[in-house]
Amino acid sequence: MGMIAQLGYLGIGVKDIKAWEEFGINVLGLELAKKLEDGTLYLRQDEYHHRFIFEPTGEDDIKYAGWMVPTLDALNEVQARLQAAGVQVEEASSEECAYRKVVKMITFKDPDDLRVEVFYGLDVVVEHKFHSPRPISGFHAGNLGVGHIVVGTKNIDETERFYRDILGFKISDYQVTKRPDGSPSKMVFMHVNPRHHSMALGSSFGQRRLGHWMMQANTIDDVGFTYDLVQQKNVPIRTALGRHMNDHMLSFYMASPSGFAVEFGADGREVDDSTWVVQLHHVGSFWGHQRGSVPGPSSPGQQPRTTAPARP
Repeated sequence: MGMIAQLGYLGIGVKDIKAWEEFGINVLGLELAKKLEDGTLYLRQDEYHHRFIFEPTGEDDIKYAGWMVPTLDALNEVQARLQAAGVQVEEASSEECAYRKVVKMITFKDPDDLRVEVFYGLDVVVEHKFHSPRPISGFHAGNLGVGHIVVGTKNIDETERFYRDILGFKISDYQVTKRPDGSPSKMVFMHVNPRHHSMALGSSFGQRRLGHWMMQANTIDDVGFTYDLVQQKNVPIRTALGRHMNDHMLSFYMASPSGFAVEFGADGREVDDSTWVVQLHHVGSFWGHQRGSVPGPSSPGQQPRTTAPARP
């Protein structure tokens, strides 16, 4: 693998922090690690202190992505490669590092002006194991990182080159489908460890950068229990249960309080770079993932949901 080891954390700016506290804990099953006076939430997914920072700053979008490297040497190598490519890099202050709970961090902007943070030494809470507040077995994270993010780009080829050629991300595969008007829609899926992709690039999602993020549960039953739960709680389902063609993830997509989707899945395939062959796909899923009407449960008062595309 390359210099980057995993997607370490996400920073999300939101309008309704109370709604996110309820959604993050009681729907997604994340554990509250810390809550600041301004309402900022640190939420856990595994043994690390946090994997998500939700800040009440109003964007309803991703603010920064934190990528973990294993050592100081790796961090220095990333910085040197960025500077050699003419990218402006800043070293984070001790206060910024304390806020992120990391040992050392550098920050810079990608071609789409997204703040990227590369760090090492994320705080681990060994004395308190992750415990989901609802009955699921947990998340497939750890050395594979948060999950994945899908972000919109203005120039997908330029952004692909940035992450591939400078930061060392590796291509998993490409997907080209047709938009309703017949024009091609390209996506690039990239990995930094055996997770099939930690980042995917797509066309613009309007004013929002983040199309969705994916969190991988430990078991298919965790996905099923969550699928029932979101219907019981009247959380809109954007895309019904299905299995993706490229990463084999069995998943569904739900609407978050900020409007973007969260993919909740299990059973995704992993990449072995010694044997992996990059492919081009034209179909998003083996089965399911319908983006029409999703029937609601049989409980009284619930109606079928109108869905919208989360990912081709």
